[in-house]
Amino acid sequence: MSTLSKRSTVYFEPSIHHALKLRAASSDTSISELIDEAVRLLMREDQEDLAAVRQRANEPEISYEELLNSLQADGKI
Repeated sequence: MSTLSKRSTVYFEPSIHHALKLRAASSDTSISELIDEAVRLLMREDQEDLAAVRQRANEPEISYEELLNSLQADGKI
């Protein structure tokens, strides 16, 4: 087992838990390690999303109504 040190209780639907058990067994790892990696990936995606939002912070805003009017004027809807 890895050096994971904090403990939490996580509840899964039975079919998801079964799939996790099979995946853990087939990859010679633990369910905890699989979940830890999945959460890390999720947080990396969040970090990338936040960076993209920061990069676009100075772009002009357009309302949904303005967008629809623009699409209509361009003959796209």
